[in-house]
Amino acid sequence: MVRLSWLGRLPFWFVALPDDEAAGLACAALRAQATRQLAHPSGRPWLLGHWPEDMVTSGQAGSVAIALLGQHAATADQLAGAAGRARAVSDLDRLATSLAGSSHLIASVDGRVRVQGTVTGVRRVFHAQVGGVPVAADRADLLGGLLDAGVDEQRLALHLLEPHILYPLAGQPVWQGVDDLATDHYLVLDGVRRRSVRWWSPPEPLMPMAQGAPALREALSAAVDARVRERELVSCDLGGVDSTSVCCLAARKGVKVVAYTAATRDPLADDVAWARRTVAALDTVEHHVIPAEEVPLIFGSLQPLTDPLDEPFTAAAERERWLGIARRAGARGSRLHLTGFGGDELLYGSVAHLHVLAKTSPRVAAHHLRGFAAKYRWPRGRLLRQLSDRSSYPRWLDRVADNLTEPKPPLNEPLLDWGFSPRLPPWATPAAVRSVADQIRAEAPRAEPLGHGRGQHRELEAMRFVSRLTRQYGQLAAGIGVAMAAPYYDDRVVEAGLAVRPEERVTPWRYKPLIVEAMRGIVPDESLARETKANGSGDEEPGLRRHRAELLALFENSRLARLGLIDAGSLRHLLSGPLPPSLQFGALDQTVACEAWLRSLEQADVPSLERA
Repeated sequence: MVRLSWLGRLPFWFVALPDDEAAGLACAALRAQATRQLAHPSGRPWLLGHWPEDMVTSGQAGSVAIALLGQHAATADQLAGAAGRARAVSDLDRLATSLAGSSHLIASVDGRVRVQGTVTGVRRVFHAQVGGVPVAADRADLLGGLLDAGVDEQRLALHLLEPHILYPLAGQPVWQGVDDLATDHYLVLDGVRRRSVRWWSPPEPLMPMAQGAPALREALSAAVDARVRERELVSCDLGGVDSTSVCCLAARKGVKVVAYTAATRDPLADDVAWARRTVAALDTVEHHVIPAEEVPLIFGSLQPLTDPLDEPFTAAAERERWLGIARRAGARGSRLHLTGFGGDELLYGSVAHLHVLAKTSPRVAAHHLRGFAAKYRWPRGRLLRQLSDRSSYPRWLDRVADNLTEPKPPLNEPLLDWGFSPRLPPWATPAAVRSVADQIRAEAPRAEPLGHGRGQHRELEAMRFVSRLTRQYGQLAAGIGVAMAAPYYDDRVVEAGLAVRPEERVTPWRYKPLIVEAMRGIVPDESLARETKANGSGDEEPGLRRHRAELLALFENSRLARLGLIDAGSLRHLLSGPLPPSLQFGALDQTVACEAWLRSLEQADVPSLERA
């Protein structure tokens, strides 16, 4: 048992212990840092950690206790009622499928413990054997500290992949001896044993739009209500269609809504114009526009993170761009900030649904394919090859492992494969390439798709990727006193969206039709007519040029190079000269994330390279 003093700087954490005397070793190590505790019905320690009082609700009946940790609307009486009906951990499935909001669900049932997060991974669960007993937590570094573990260099190498999205390897904990729980499973702690049980499967996408839109409206409304009820003021992003819908729902709940829109240096970006139209139509929202010159450029915040994170932060190069909004919201008095994160993956969806649709509804598929091919300028030959490909997901993963150093696919590559084909950067060492390829090939034989067909698999894979980013933004925002909420990642909202027929939800002829139909009468009509989306990619090259010195300093005496994962000299040479047109900014972002994270471990005094 080692240094855990850094836990005192975290705004939220918990550890779940089995109902067993043997858990005393882990319990003793945590007591000095824990400010809150819940007990098993037996009286033994069950949950230790630090959390705001309003984020935990618990109920008990006899030998069963249930706790929710997060953003939810359940009451202690409701949880006590569910506890009274439970005879086994599996009896909690009914409760799990009914909850609105986003929470960890933890139950102690006759000595067995059930621990689960959310299906996209905004609320994650990690587990390890500590002192011979199974222990679960919401943070991987916490368990790494209990184990006195170092960084797992092989898993860290996976974070150099761009994009770092590849299921099931993306997001694996980078601490030796620590495992993550699949997001569609719950974990059972039973004495000295631990096992995972699948409890969730995505819905069959069979619901017509006429039924699906009201269902999404109800689920998203309940998700927002679970956060804003009993609050006097909340803040919200107000940019694209997704955040606009969340903002408008919050404004209907009788709470004061303060909205923020960040302007960009791109003269064609239109978020501010559309936000002002929405605010004018609502006439109840306090609106703040952040001038473009006050929005930090990308690569403008490369100093080591002061808040410990349990894995590299993909958005490290632009963390201050979003945190600037959270700081303004906190200064205004907001303790809860709503975002539209997750809307793209659910509402814009994946065109890979057409791979299955071409067989089941060829006429509809042909109509959609013509539209998407024209919209994205897909080459006919590549499109036909992907349509005719019948490779399994394991076979596709093997191909990914074979092509890690090949040139990146062109921007007009059709999107009907199982997923994006990630690449390693040219500054990755041969050893790093071999390690990543070996790990992919090792996982391939037992890998199964996440959903029904390529389209739903890609959507769920993307949700898991962006939800990890959302989770980390939430941890950073919590450190400045603002809780972040991403309603589109709630289980019920995800289910409502995925249930709709893909040919109606994902179409080249309309922009996000599901949210448009769901929000009629809630979002002003003129705002629902929007079919554009701004992004900050225009800030990448100016940011790199302005902050070149900081980038070069970051890779001076590189920690990644010490581990043998990158050739720091090659990377610094590339960054020192004229920027080549082929520079992969996404790959640079991932490398920056890993380097900055390793340095942050030294600042935070958590287990790191010394024990790697």
